[in-house]
Amino acid sequence: MNFTGKTFWITGAASGMGKALCAELAKQNVRLIISDRNEEGLKATAKIVEATGSSARIEVLDMSDTTSIMQTASKVLNDGEKIAGLYQFAGISQRSLVTETPLENDRKIMEINFFGVVALCKAILPHMIENGGGQLVATSSLVGKFGFPYRSAYASSKHALFGFFESLVAENKSNNIKVSILIPGRVQTNISKFALKKDGSEYGKIDPGQANGISAEKAAKLILKGLKKEKKEIWVGGSEMLMLHIRRFFPPLYYYMAPRLKPM
Repeated sequence: MNFTGKTFWITGAASGMGKALCAELAKQNVRLIISDRNEEGLKATAKIVEATGSSARIEVLDMSDTTSIMQTASKVLNDGEKIAGLYQFAGISQRSLVTETPLENDRKIMEINFFGVVALCKAILPHMIENGGGQLVATSSLVGKFGFPYRSAYASSKHALFGFFESLVAENKSNNIKVSILIPGRVQTNISKFALKKDGSEYGKIDPGQANGISAEKAAKLILKGLKKEKKEIWVGGSEMLMLHIRRFFPPLYYYMAPRLKPM
């Protein structure tokens, strides 16, 4: 993947890995379309991007609002933007047991993490095909590969992304559509802060494990390296990524460990 001179749309760009990747990509002389529900955060990201000589277009976007997603995508394409890559980072997590999580929370998490991602992808994919191809990136999670306490809806939404995007890329090999799925472990972002508790309120703090994870800046460098190589899966994290090997090669050990893992 050669980034120079191309246009990329990044969601979740106001903070965390999305913001950090914007800063890394900006060094490649690109045009970025940056989206998030946090407009002030987007303005801060835009300043970082523009300081490098790259350009940034702000599009405030709520990934739980399908109508807004489709309208924004139409506006962007009607303005003549030619999108080479759609990199989606926006998402929401949870901190509650299955037995205490109301279905409305499950639906909200799925709406943002899965349906919102799918909606924007479907809006942009025909444009990419028409223009000879493109790169799609979805952010799953370590728990997109296995279940984890207090994350039932979150893990489900991240599992679902694999099914959708693996099917999409299989259908579009001849259309030069490349797909990379990010698998972050513990990265220093705000995702736990805005996670949903059982009553639907925000968790409001950074988990200790996450606070001790790799920086968003280091994560962005790992992601960009993987995107350049067009890797199908890009692992982003530290020693916790060992769980992927344990789940794959030693399932009995995983099933022994899972109930004993510290979820917070």
